[in-house]
Amino acid sequence: MKGNNELIEALNQIEKEKSISKEILLEAIENSLLAACKNHYGKCDNIKVNINRENGSVKVYAEREIVEVVEDTATQIDAIEAKVKFPMKEVGDIVQIEVTPKDFGRIAAQKAKQVVVQKIREEERKVLYDQYYSMEKEVVTGIVQRYVGNNVSINLGKVDAILTENEQVRGERFRPTERIKLYIVEVKDTTKGPKITVSRTHPELVKRLFEAEVAEVKDGTVEIKSIAREAGSRTKMAVWTEEEDVDPVGACVGMNGARVNAIVEELRGEKIDIITWNEDPAVLIENALSPAKVVSVKVNEEEKSAEVIVPDYQLSLAIGKEGQNARLAARLTNYKIDIKSESQVGLTPTEPEDL
Repeated sequence: MKGNNELIEALNQIEKEKSISKEILLEAIENSLLAACKNHYGKCDNIKVNINRENGSVKVYAEREIVEVVEDTATQIDAIEAKVKFPMKEVGDIVQIEVTPKDFGRIAAQKAKQVVVQKIREEERKVLYDQYYSMEKEVVTGIVQRYVGNNVSINLGKVDAILTENEQVRGERFRPTERIKLYIVEVKDTTKGPKITVSRTHPELVKRLFEAEVAEVKDGTVEIKSIAREAGSRTKMAVWTEEEDVDPVGACVGMNGARVNAIVEELRGEKIDIITWNEDPAVLIENALSPAKVVSVKVNEEEKSAEVIVPDYQLSLAIGKEGQNARLAARLTNYKIDIKSESQVGLTPTEPEDL
């Protein structure tokens, strides 16, 4: 088949613009043409397709073994005939005989176009997947497009993601074109492009927002040791630092609460309790039950449980509305917490001014 310089030029251009290797494309075209040969030759284990890398000409070769007596004309060639065409070859050698069909140029052009289009789509899909896979476990800004049933279609720039009902904060409603922060939970590669799972309820969303807002968290000076969240209602976060002159809670709260308020605003009013982490589980549990005041904490480290005594007037605050404060404190500390008032354990009730 005569040369096809247009094919080579087109592949050179694709390699330059799309960063897709010309050699990969040529090999893919050759494989596609080899598959097409099955329709023409039937058995084609010994058929090879070659595209000239310089001028784009396509040739089909049949590999045949030189034998004294031909038993299979598809895979063998008579030694006398071979001596004329391949004088340097001997019996037992494999030779390549050109068997390019007359209409193979048209077939080659069609296949080349199909393969190139498919490879470009695959490569663009791969680039997109790699780009968003690198953002997995990070926070991104998305633009709300529309509601699809109870789910929300979110544009992340080059791809769309679906914020499912399970990953939405109860009560949150969005307007089209509204910009919202989302945590990328997972990125999967599919034939239709990357499938991205995003969340507004994940505890890591709060952590990543603090990393973006608080320089000391971002650079590692302040470490978020633990976080417990009931999305849309309340988050408890334990922070810690090795630096004696740094107040980890103050750094996260910011001047006049500016830093934490920016995150509360992004989370649409969700309350955030920030406490100091402590290696001593009793101190940590006492801190975790903030804003309630604690009289004493008795810890059983083996059973990961604790009995907490609080003043009578602090009992409802320690437990919280529908048990939320105690529940979040338990998740934050990873301890089962049993809260009792002084009266319940036979102690004399403490008055507010005594604390």
